[in-house]
Amino acid sequence: MGAQKYILAIDQGTTGTTVALVNHKGSVVLQVNKEFSQIFPKPGWVEHNPEEIWLSVVWGIKQVLKKSGILPQQIASIGITNQRETAVAFDGKTGRSLNNAIVWQCRRTEKFCDNLKKKKLEQLIYKKTGLTIDPYFSSSKINWLLKNSSKVKKNKNLKIGTIDSFLIYKLTAGESFKTDVSNASRTQLMNIDTLKWDKDLLKIFKVSKKVLPKITESTSLFGVTKGLKVLPSGIPITGVAGDQQAALFGQGAFLKGEAKCTYGTGSFILLNTGSKKVESKNKLLTTVAWKLKDEKKAVYALEGGAFICGASVQWLRDELNFFKSSDKIEALAKKSKSSDGVVFVPAFNGLSAPYWQSNVRGIFLGLTRGTSKSNIAYACLEALALQNVDILNAMEEDLGLSLKFLKVDGGASKNNLLLQMQANYLNKKIIRLKNVESTIKGAAFLSGLGSGYWKNLSEIKKFCKLDKVFVSKMPPSTRKTTLDRWKKAIKCAKVYHGN
Repeated sequence: MGAQKYILAIDQGTTGTTVALVNHKGSVVLQVNKEFSQIFPKPGWVEHNPEEIWLSVVWGIKQVLKKSGILPQQIASIGITNQRETAVAFDGKTGRSLNNAIVWQCRRTEKFCDNLKKKKLEQLIYKKTGLTIDPYFSSSKINWLLKNSSKVKKNKNLKIGTIDSFLIYKLTAGESFKTDVSNASRTQLMNIDTLKWDKDLLKIFKVSKKVLPKITESTSLFGVTKGLKVLPSGIPITGVAGDQQAALFGQGAFLKGEAKCTYGTGSFILLNTGSKKVESKNKLLTTVAWKLKDEKKAVYALEGGAFICGASVQWLRDELNFFKSSDKIEALAKKSKSSDGVVFVPAFNGLSAPYWQSNVRGIFLGLTRGTSKSNIAYACLEALALQNVDILNAMEEDLGLSLKFLKVDGGASKNNLLLQMQANYLNKKIIRLKNVESTIKGAAFLSGLGSGYWKNLSEIKKFCKLDKVFVSKMPPSTRKTTLDRWKKAIKCAKVYHGN
């Protein structure tokens, strides 16, 4: 019998890159993480250095193999998941980036997006993409790069794509330039019915199809490794999905009506709507969840996301020096047992779903001379939970049903206080799985299906084991008071910024 095989999974996130080895039982054998620089050239602008991202991936692969003692030859296939919408421009011959990547959080294209709204293009774009006009998506970022970066404008071998396509190009020594349907659906350039680049959208955003990657299924063969020092040539890349779709897959939410919330840099709720796309009446997004190579139809999802989740905890850590490690926020918040009337609206990059008001910024309300660090930390966690109440209420209204439970994952889902708050304010069961890193497991599961490492979804579903269930402990009257106070705070933030 030969040596055991493993899936190498890469999760290229907003603040760091995680690389993991997953075995045939669906367990993470070992994972490593490396943070990289966040670049803020101007207020509201966010960038990453693509070369630093690539080096973090190489470092992760090298470290996970070294620490595990697993040989590169034991890797059956590779899966990739990534921060979505972030746009990268690079030279198609050398693979070198031509500009810093414009991150999904970046708001530099607000004026461009406002002009599109003035041209009454919102309905056309929504019908084709399921997305609202907003700087969040790749389309306006790509347009900005094409207009404003001298290196991008001059380059004759130009390639532009999301992070997955950049990594696939690098891993295959330029042999493959592809993206999957879930990532392509977030560019605002793909028609989510045809699953192809759309001529009308390309014209609106002034993007040439020839600079974009080829769109394919989430479990297809994206290419094989070549020219790498850390891996032998010939290892297939057989699974790719955007981070939120990968988390939905990693949660085993394969059935219509199943939903998950990922607490990461932002927090995102996705609900599986099956092969039918649901158009929202409440400013939520319709997106492609995934398409498996043996299935005729894609699986769609209804999505609502809050731009700021873990990022607000990082802000308390890095800018206000409340604690040295983000996981210390739970202990700090527990000291006061309440926010003592303080409300925090973490709109650092505007209000996202279901409001979509990009000019709004964050506010604190209810501060007194006696307000403590603990009160502010508590208010921060409350805000993360309350944002999700707004999103899930809108989602339930769109679907005409009430969800009985919500599955959760992501780094902040380890925070028991946060999840108890979430159960309290939603008045629903919150289900946490044993492995909260569902995103990277989703990438591994997709890759394993694509390479034949696992046979089917039923085999994978067995790996999604329960850790803990949180139920509401809050009296209805207290819940109503808290939710009413939150709504007033949102209104104050909007009024202050002229809305």
